[in-house]
Amino acid sequence: MPTKNRLNTVKNTEHNELNSSTSRKTRERKTKKPDRDSSKKGRESERGESQATMLVALAGNAEMFHDGDDTFARIENNGHRETWRIGAKAFSSWLQSKFWMLNQTVPSSQAVQDAIGVLRGKAMFEGGQKTTAVRVAGLDGCIWLDLANESWQAVKVDASGWHVVNNPEVVFVRPRGMLPLPAPERGGSLNELRALLNVESDDDWILILGWLVAAICPSGPYPVLSVNGEQGSAKSTLCRVLRALVDPNEAALRSATRDERDLVIASTNGRIVALENLSKIPDWLSDALCRLATGGGFGTRQLYTDGEEKLFSGQRPIMLNGITETATRSDLLDRALCISLPAIPDSRRTTESDLWARFESIRGRVLGALLDAVSQAISAMPDVHLPSMPRMADFAKLIVAAEPKLPCEPGAFLLAYQRNRASANESAIESSVLSGPLLDFMKGRCDWRGTATELKDALGEQAGNRVTKGKDWPKRPHQLAGELRRIAPNLRRAGIEVETGKSGGSRFVSLTRGSTPNSAFGVQCAHAHGTTGDSEKQEDDPGRTLERQRNSSAQDLGRNSRSLDAVDAAGADSQLYSGEDPDDFRWVDEEFP
Repeated sequence: MPTKNRLNTVKNTEHNELNSSTSRKTRERKTKKPDRDSSKKGRESERGESQATMLVALAGNAEMFHDGDDTFARIENNGHRETWRIGAKAFSSWLQSKFWMLNQTVPSSQAVQDAIGVLRGKAMFEGGQKTTAVRVAGLDGCIWLDLANESWQAVKVDASGWHVVNNPEVVFVRPRGMLPLPAPERGGSLNELRALLNVESDDDWILILGWLVAAICPSGPYPVLSVNGEQGSAKSTLCRVLRALVDPNEAALRSATRDERDLVIASTNGRIVALENLSKIPDWLSDALCRLATGGGFGTRQLYTDGEEKLFSGQRPIMLNGITETATRSDLLDRALCISLPAIPDSRRTTESDLWARFESIRGRVLGALLDAVSQAISAMPDVHLPSMPRMADFAKLIVAAEPKLPCEPGAFLLAYQRNRASANESAIESSVLSGPLLDFMKGRCDWRGTATELKDALGEQAGNRVTKGKDWPKRPHQLAGELRRIAPNLRRAGIEVETGKSGGSRFVSLTRGSTPNSAFGVQCAHAHGTTGDSEKQEDDPGRTLERQRNSSAQDLGRNSRSLDAVDAAGADSQLYSGEDPDDFRWVDEEFP
């Protein structure tokens, strides 16, 4: 073989070996790449674990505790104590800032999450149990109001007065959206606030002040402030101003909640539940608001869990507004303060910017005057004795105790409250589809007894097809009996006693008509009082028709302001109050000599 060919063969062999070696090294690098990635992940995991451990150590000086299933950390910051929910954005930011100051590096998000998980466990199983509060708390007979400012100050209110405290004894938490209150000032007057609100009625103004005093108290039951009026009557403005005075929030007013879960969230994240522009309150929401105002429990499945439940139990002040009367069901009306706003003429209108500027200029003084009233209530509560206990008796007693510091005459609140309840009673009767036919059915009758089916047929004939074919008319006898039980307190005040029960193995409904001291609709029974019963003219006032009595019942109540509660108290122990025993009405002679 020629020398040249041999050289070419050697070169080709060497080139093939080189290519083979290069390919082998490339394959080896590709094979080893996962090892390098694995090693890198291992180093990242090792660094992440180290960061998480450091983060847990950095939080060692914070006080960890829990309130039920919620975990919290209380930290020192610039000379004051702050309380944050573990896992909240503010707490995570604090933890990361501590890490940066120590290491001048940023911790990984995984390390932060791992550390927060450990800290939650430490708070739940190693920390103590503490009661937390949003905006208002009670401790040892004192009331605390969180100012929600940068210094975490609170106002302590007791029987001797009020003062601002730098490091309050109670534990306040601040949900997202909470806004600060101004420092309260002395020497102000609650009447300064009235000049900004479209409230003409003195009764309505006293009831609004009563609602404000109750809103600062840590426990209820709380009345439901129901505001109605035509478009442009400043309903929403009134509600925003009232909330800004005691519990300012970025979302001052909300639309109606979709379900109970949303209502619970709103109740957890704020002191006041305020719903606006309501056209109608569904039955489920009406029942939920009743429970929230006077106290009750709510439960819903916790998100991202299979069976764990999130529980809320408590009471909250409530505000509602709408063009029509939003509260129509009798149980909600029984808890409501119904306020009606007049139309505003163009000559009295002002710009919102001007109104809010004026409000901010008096806000501290008005808050101070409100705290004076709360202090007065704490001082006088043990000595207050009401002549009779109305519905929401705790609320009534509280405002009577605060009355010396309110801009009203002694006894003015109870008069306004009684008139409001009489008006609410009429609204409850008018809103029930059964009340009209039942009242007409009982004309000329002293009593009636039968089954729910028989009563349903009788009331159906009285109402007519147009009413009975409506969606609100009870389709079954048990639905009619249930609605009667719901409006029984209202019918009692109108002079109709309702009793449902069981006798001889069958259920019955009994209706009895009598006279009540304050009845707007009651007609004296012919057998008991010697009148014709179904006459539109009354013997004691021949010129006054039954219709006129209905329209003026609230004014009549002012003459005997305690009568409505006396009727409630008398009928509280039984559904049927016969009045056959003369001693049954001895309280009337005592209350109205």
